[in-house]
Amino acid sequence: MAARTYAAGLRRDLDVLEVLGGEEASRRGGLGVLRVAELVGREKTQVSRSLASLAEEGLVERDPELLAYRLGWRVFALAARTAEARLAEVAAPHLRRLVAQVHETVHLCVLRGGGVLTLLSEAPRHAFRGLGWEGVSVPAPRTSAGRVLVSDLDRAALTEWFPAQELRAAPPQQRIRTIDQLVAETRWIAAHGYAKVDGEFEEGLVGVSAPVRDFRGQIVAAINISAPKGRFGHRLDAGGEATAAVARQLSQDLGHRHGEASP
Repeated sequence: MAARTYAAGLRRDLDVLEVLGGEEASRRGGLGVLRVAELVGREKTQVSRSLASLAEEGLVERDPELLAYRLGWRVFALAARTAEARLAEVAAPHLRRLVAQVHETVHLCVLRGGGVLTLLSEAPRHAFRGLGWEGVSVPAPRTSAGRVLVSDLDRAALTEWFPAQELRAAPPQQRIRTIDQLVAETRWIAAHGYAKVDGEFEEGLVGVSAPVRDFRGQIVAAINISAPKGRFGHRLDAGGEATAAVARQLSQDLGHRHGEASP
């Protein structure tokens, strides 16, 4: 009896979360208790208790001005971790295939705030593994992966993400130091399908990156190759093209159809 009661309560809570994750709640910035009760077909007092319990756990939050509920931080945190875990799982064989082509270490990177976070790395068997980049965040404008990850943003969004004073304060080896230069770089990436850097993040280190898109056509990750200039610098463009080809294949596995970009 207790198990059935618990299961029924869980189903009711899931119904509430489904409603708050729906189009109407998104359009209106949240829903009041009465509207949620109408949509799930339950009594207002029962829904109110469910919302209070979900709010205590961070699964929903209440806007004190609108007196409306919306999905809470914990739902998005769980969804992000689940999506990233799935992304890394699908990407792993693609990264290994690229490693076999270029014989260099390959990374899967995502954008977090104004930085680039490495989710997964694959290295050749013969490679010496020094510092691991998984979980390490680095400034986006200094890396080819970061430039790829913001390459769909318009000028206004780029300015919001990377204020002019921050770009001007970048280390002298960073080639991109103005919004104009960053906009020009995103256009180059769109035309060529990849980005490349030469000693801008670290002296003697070069890199290339290409965008990974999901079923919506949005950039959700970048595949990156980073290597010593003496070993990889003479084949940066070839590496960029190889990386872009593998990124397109991964994008297809994520439901993207080539030629469909987010508006």
